[in-house]
Amino acid sequence: MSVAQAQQSGNTTYLELSQEGGGAHKFYEVTVAGTTVSVRYGRIGADGQCQTSTFPNPEKAKAAAAKKIAEKVRKGYVPAVRGQRAARPVTRRQVTSAPSTARAKAPVLWRFRTGASAFGIHVDDERCWVGNQNGDVYNLGHDGEVLARYSLPDGVKCLVADDFWIYAGCDDGSVYDLSAKVPFAAYDIAASVDIFWLDIHAGVLHVADRDGGLTVIDHEDELQWSRNSSGEQAWMVRADDRAVYHGHSRGVTAYAADGTTQLWHTATSGNVLFGWQEQHAVYAGTGRRVVQRLAKSTGAVEATFACDSAVYSCATSPGGRYVFAGDSASSVYCFAADGTRLWKLGTGCGSALSMQYHDERLYIVTTDGTLACIDASEAAISAAQSGTVPVAADIKLAAALPTYAPLTTASSVATVSAAPAPGSGVVVECVEQGGRVRVRVVSDGYEPSWNVQFPRAIREPGARYVVDSLHSSRGGFYRVRGEIRRLV
Repeated sequence: MSVAQAQQSGNTTYLELSQEGGGAHKFYEVTVAGTTVSVRYGRIGADGQCQTSTFPNPEKAKAAAAKKIAEKVRKGYVPAVRGQRAARPVTRRQVTSAPSTARAKAPVLWRFRTGASAFGIHVDDERCWVGNQNGDVYNLGHDGEVLARYSLPDGVKCLVADDFWIYAGCDDGSVYDLSAKVPFAAYDIAASVDIFWLDIHAGVLHVADRDGGLTVIDHEDELQWSRNSSGEQAWMVRADDRAVYHGHSRGVTAYAADGTTQLWHTATSGNVLFGWQEQHAVYAGTGRRVVQRLAKSTGAVEATFACDSAVYSCATSPGGRYVFAGDSASSVYCFAADGTRLWKLGTGCGSALSMQYHDERLYIVTTDGTLACIDASEAAISAAQSGTVPVAADIKLAAALPTYAPLTTASSVATVSAAPAPGSGVVVECVEQGGRVRVRVVSDGYEPSWNVQFPRAIREPGARYVVDSLHSSRGGFYRVRGEIRRLV
């Protein structure tokens, strides 16, 4: 098909690539308006991402648009009518939550209600993060004060951290970097992959999906390898330097970090619904009411932690000294490392869909959308078992709190007219390489061959941006921290 045959709707060309059997399902739209070329792309049925470029004259704008269209046609895209082909369904986790049978309630210090079921949680030394199925992500202090709010395009499946970078995996198939001042799409998962869970390690993203598959992509959104497991419904993926640990309906499978070999497979007691990892072990929470600790080296089951209902989430204290679990009946548990149950308490706010232990506190996010901070110290738990619990503080969202939405177009970026003084910012430039627009550092003192993980929505060849700071990452690339401004 020629480029001319692909032209539709005057100055707008709309193409789709949709493959049978669960392959690609995406669109590409190019619009020419005078000297401006706008490109919109993404999954069919979604709004997608936008890029806008300006050229010296209309003829050069048309030539650039024709080149973009020709490239897509060569890759199999064909003319289509927007809206005729439906979006592929995205699975939202269906969970039930029964009342707790525990006699005592957990000592909840504070709780924050987000307004929708919440799966995403991350807690570090500075902040607590929660993401819900409305696409809202909140950043809170350890005292519960809400510090920032992010509005993402679709429901948040999970929150993952890589050093001090925070990423949110969403139902729209994108993974958003929340570490800069304004969030941006850092990874775009293939349309055939229905995300269930994510992990990130040294900039490499690991995606577990509805069909039991595992997909691994690098910081430039390029596929590294993929595997199909023997099961389905893969709700667990954890990664370290040595391996990737993939939990699904048939158990846990470990693959070498480069995907070349399967290291081991262990059939768990029930389908895996959640996963956690420590240095030498992984923990799988299952639908048959147990958490099982598996040795990373062999896959051998080292201990079993028995709950009273299906396990939705689990976590450990450092080194695995204590093991925590949340079940489908609104209870949380604590076990000794050998499997001895130490306590069971009711949450008072639904079933814990994710959890994390930090500094003698257990943070949970629940079916009713609550982020709750539980005092998990021995004294507090002992008092709770005897019926003495603190009055939980209900955290309110400040009315004046700003909300940050992802960058979607180049025009949404603030501009500066001069390069920053040394030490006050870093200049990066968009360059075209191999049919893709990549970002490289211009400022002195950086490795010029390394790419920068940068918003795709604002990339255009030749454009320069100023970022507050860049940090090198394992794997040989840079990540952005702080504000991004266009240099004009």
